[in-house]
Amino acid sequence: PSAKSYLSIDNIIDAARRTGADAVHPGYGFLSENPRFAQALKGQGIAFIGPPVAAIEAMGDKIASKKIAAAAGVATVPGHLGVIADGDEAAKIASEIGYPVMLKASGGGGGKGMRIAWNEVEARDGFASSQSEARSSFGDDRIFIEKFITDPRHIEIQILGDAHGHLIHLNERECSIQRRNQKVIEESPSPFIDAATRKKMGEHAIALGRAVGYQSAGTVEFIVDAERNFYFLEMNTRLQVEHPVTELVTGIDLVEEMIRVAAGEKLRFTQKDVKLNGWAIEARVYAEDPYRGFLPSTGRLTRYRPPASKPSLRNDTGVFEGGEISVHYDPMIAKLCTWAPDRARAIEGMAEALDDFEIEGIGHNLPFLAAVMQHPRFRQGRLSTSFIAEEYPKGFTGVAPSDADARLLAAVAAVVNFRVQQRNVQISGTLANHPRQVGADWVVTFDGLAATARVVTDDKVSIGDATFTFASDWRPGASHAIFTIGEIRMGVKISPTASGWRLRWRGIDVLAHVRTPRVAELARLLPAKPPPDTSNLLLCPMPGVVTAISVSEGETVEAGQALATVEAMKMENVLRAERRAVVARIAVKPGASLAVDDLIMEFSA
Repeated sequence: PSAKSYLSIDNIIDAARRTGADAVHPGYGFLSENPRFAQALKGQGIAFIGPPVAAIEAMGDKIASKKIAAAAGVATVPGHLGVIADGDEAAKIASEIGYPVMLKASGGGGGKGMRIAWNEVEARDGFASSQSEARSSFGDDRIFIEKFITDPRHIEIQILGDAHGHLIHLNERECSIQRRNQKVIEESPSPFIDAATRKKMGEHAIALGRAVGYQSAGTVEFIVDAERNFYFLEMNTRLQVEHPVTELVTGIDLVEEMIRVAAGEKLRFTQKDVKLNGWAIEARVYAEDPYRGFLPSTGRLTRYRPPASKPSLRNDTGVFEGGEISVHYDPMIAKLCTWAPDRARAIEGMAEALDDFEIEGIGHNLPFLAAVMQHPRFRQGRLSTSFIAEEYPKGFTGVAPSDADARLLAAVAAVVNFRVQQRNVQISGTLANHPRQVGADWVVTFDGLAATARVVTDDKVSIGDATFTFASDWRPGASHAIFTIGEIRMGVKISPTASGWRLRWRGIDVLAHVRTPRVAELARLLPAKPPPDTSNLLLCPMPGVVTAISVSEGETVEAGQALATVEAMKMENVLRAERRAVVARIAVKPGASLAVDDLIMEFSA
């Protein structure tokens, strides 16, 4: 568990002693904003590579930080900055502020302990959930409420200061693509911010930094409305997960500068030295299954192959092929970053890198990230923190291929199948001069498509009246290959199935059946197998630990009523009834560790 590993101050100090380290960089884990950790290091004569304890304390308390920001002249969001006692008081304050509101943990971060409430019921429930999550994640269950600004952008300013009074900002990062208040895609610069707003936001960020005597790297987060009005959200007194995009466009190594500042050096840059060069995008690769509502996924990485390294690509990761993704830690697998001279080319570079990224053994969000890169609204830069909720209101179900994409994938399936058939006829032990003849005509079917394919050579195929000529390095057994058709580059993940191939590209995931015309004719006569009926069962949607059972056997529950709570990867997930029913049997107790689809309870009508 995290509390006994990277959150254990004693263990970290013991490791520093045993290795002879004279300084500790806390990364972006929770200890990075824990003043007790910084003080404990100081007591052992070990340098803390981060800001002063006073700054951590002032900005780590979200209530205190709002007051300091307001006093420093920084624009803040309307809200109630006092500690809230219970759900009743939360509902009363929320109604006075005006819905919607955001309930936030005072000692929180990383999207933990945060809930949006649109009415009194959600304010009460959200308070309880936020408080519980904050207590388990931070050991601090204080909750405050502020006005939730609809359709906002989340834009943050990177600052950097030294112990000699020098403080600069390194421009902005756009972090609006979020899910459950957790960032998914970040970029620098923002496609929305103009030079005047950038300058003003930078000045406000520096004013806040000066108010707390800030040193080292830190981030001042703002929410920005449609008119480019910005409001202080919080300050993260640490290195951000998304810091690489700033490094890629400024050429400044933030970790190096943090080390230099901790060693007492002066900043080597002035504000005039900070430039913007090109565009950088970061996509967070998570162990979350987008097809199951982005629920956490655990297990062994049976395959982990990042895209090939090149100057415009950066992949920060801490996992390896054969390693295990545990239920005890954050689900982030890697941070994939691309750089290009402009935003359009940075997006295209990211799309190609995601196509070439192979992860197997667990659920992951690569298909979703690939889909966002192709989304017209994202490409146009029309972003907000509600982007995912608005564009995927029913969750992510994959990308339906266009007619053009379907023909390309059908052609790939036909070529791949033909190459395998050619290899099979060369298997040793067959009669000499009597090889099996591989036919040229095939039928490719998937997602309602039924295309006739005529294979001319192993790199040329006709789908209907369209002919495609490939340049490809794919050989039987390879799980990924790049197919080039004219100007089109297709990085396709390929795996065999019983009657064809699973092909994944740009968020599209198809099971392409490749059959001879006669077999295809017979296959159309096969009846479809109905899925099993699980409507009277509550199954665990993710691997996790049951922290609460909210009902009892024989109880009648209503639609939307809380049934059970499952904690996975430090996030609490409340499972609710889909309809009115009677609880017939409860199969587990609080504390039980469950796998995906394990039974929690049964219902009767």
